[in-house]
Amino acid sequence: MKIDAGVETNALAAIPDVARIAEDMGFDGLWTSEAGHNPYLPLAVAAVHSKRVELGTAIAVAFPRSPMVTAQIAWDLQAASQGRFILGLGTQVKGHNEKRFSVKWESPGPKLKEQIQALRAIWDTFQNGTPLDYRGQFYQFSLMTPFFSGGSIEHPRIPIYIAGVNEYMCRLAGELCDGFHVHPFHTTRYVNEFVKPLVAEGAARSGRDPRDVALTSSVFVIAGATADERENMRALVRSQLSFYASTRTYAKILEIHGWGEIGNRLSELSRTGGWADMPALISDEMLSHCAVEGTWDEIPELIRSKYTGVLDRVTLYWPFVPGRDDDRWRRLIDVIHR
Repeated sequence: MKIDAGVETNALAAIPDVARIAEDMGFDGLWTSEAGHNPYLPLAVAAVHSKRVELGTAIAVAFPRSPMVTAQIAWDLQAASQGRFILGLGTQVKGHNEKRFSVKWESPGPKLKEQIQALRAIWDTFQNGTPLDYRGQFYQFSLMTPFFSGGSIEHPRIPIYIAGVNEYMCRLAGELCDGFHVHPFHTTRYVNEFVKPLVAEGAARSGRDPRDVALTSSVFVIAGATADERENMRALVRSQLSFYASTRTYAKILEIHGWGEIGNRLSELSRTGGWADMPALISDEMLSHCAVEGTWDEIPELIRSKYTGVLDRVTLYWPFVPGRDDDRWRRLIDVIHR
């Protein structure tokens, strides 16, 4: 199992130090996300200030960018990092696509599948000069002159991870992808009983070994040196879980454990503005399944024992910031690698 770090993307000037320190500490990978800032720019900086650590997006939103634009960005990051880039894509939800990005929302699963196929067709053209001729329902690419080609690079095989929760995306990961970003709102039962069988179904379609699809996720942690610290962190995790659980997209995770009615109540509260009342619906049982809780000394071994054989890569839900809890990060890295 690999141990990765999430990276804050709001300060590009800090990225060189973050990348160097994270690499020196022993992290296997650094992930950025697309929230208030571009997820690719920090990785471009990190690529030229590190030598070993893998660099990936967890995730970049797929549909606001043409596959040609994404193909160019990924190609350049792969070249700059000397083969260490992982392209992580996600669909986001309808509201964000239509209202935040002003992008048409249509058949997100099949459209993401076409985007993956188109990306690989474009990269094949860049690397081998293959005539570009991708024709799908949502994307068509048929023009690439030498002037606009990305040209060949030393490491042309760019891993693609996708994020998802439900059946289609799990199968698509198995069929076409190198990895799957399991949502931070998850349980080991959901991963073992839902995600893995569906990834295996998708892999069978392509004659692949499902073990070739890496499963990665962020982990909620509840820890603290004092009881008050633990309780404060517990409240933060309850709040975040209640937000996720209120979204219909994640209903399957709740249903597996018989928590469907809680999800319905949370959805209703979110619609009526009852945000302050939502965390109280996240029970201690839900916390025990969705988070790892213990002292700081216990957390590394708890994560290792819980996720070994379940996930291939883990990181904490909270970002890595150099100078903040460095000794705890080092212990976590040591235990995971042991």
